[in-house]
Amino acid sequence: MRDLLKKFLPFATLIALFIGLTIASPYFLTVGNLSSVIRQTTVITIMAIGMTVVIASGAIDLSVGSMVGLTGVCGAMLISNHQPTVVALLGAILVGAICGTVNGTAIVLLRIPPFIATLGALGIYRGLTLLITGGIPIANLTHNFGVLANGDVFGIPVPLFFLVAVAIAIHLTLRFTKLGRYAYAIGSNVEAARCSGIRIGLFIGLIYALNGALAGMAGMIEAARLVTGQPTAGDGYELRVIAAVVIGGGSLNGGQGTVIGTVIGSMIMGLLSNGCNLLGISPFLQQVIIGAVIVMAVSFDEFQRRRMA
Repeated sequence: MRDLLKKFLPFATLIALFIGLTIASPYFLTVGNLSSVIRQTTVITIMAIGMTVVIASGAIDLSVGSMVGLTGVCGAMLISNHQPTVVALLGAILVGAICGTVNGTAIVLLRIPPFIATLGALGIYRGLTLLITGGIPIANLTHNFGVLANGDVFGIPVPLFFLVAVAIAIHLTLRFTKLGRYAYAIGSNVEAARCSGIRIGLFIGLIYALNGALAGMAGMIEAARLVTGQPTAGDGYELRVIAAVVIGGGSLNGGQGTVIGTVIGSMIMGLLSNGCNLLGISPFLQQVIIGAVIVMAVSFDEFQRRRMA
């Protein structure tokens, strides 16, 4: 019953929040506003899906926000050099995968705790982005590039297609592949996983590479939404990403987390932000609300663990 409650609670919260905002604001339940919510939350949700795998393995990545800025700038540079949007997207994903591999390699080979390693990487990638651009946004990008985030297909926002594809792919990965099973095993008990013959270093590297690749995709969508390569893009996103995973039922202690829960957690964050804007609540107060939600979600997880113990 406790497991069912933990899985159902985020979904019930999302429904209650949706109903509450529908009653509180006449502008919430409109096509334009809901489309805007989808476009604004897609970047965070894609990043959070990648973070789900990392947190399930008992690790964390604080550099995803700076990776969004770096990959978005790299993709925008390719666009400005007259490369097709597809090539720019693949280039950004590749850069993100390389950054994730570097993070995983530092953790495995240097035996640095993930928190410290990725905290250092956050500063490195952000500084590298500012160094490449000189702190100046990359502008004058093509209209076709903007369609990646602002376009519609049969009335459906284009970013939603990316989100659905990523969610299905990672859900299947966690359920039916070695990478998914080993991520949960490593997060539940790393020593038991090592004694079982799991190559911890290899799979930690793959998990971080996957997370970086998804951050690269999110970076391109973010750049397309702004139609510029902003060197400061993604600043502070790591907090929202981690919050989405934790609210969705993931545990910072590892061994737990699902794609569906993460998507629901990200939508809760998106609706909270959108509702605050519609109701005229200060954006500074929004930060307080996000922080409080994280504390409550982690406290609930710890309470459940103590009860089970």
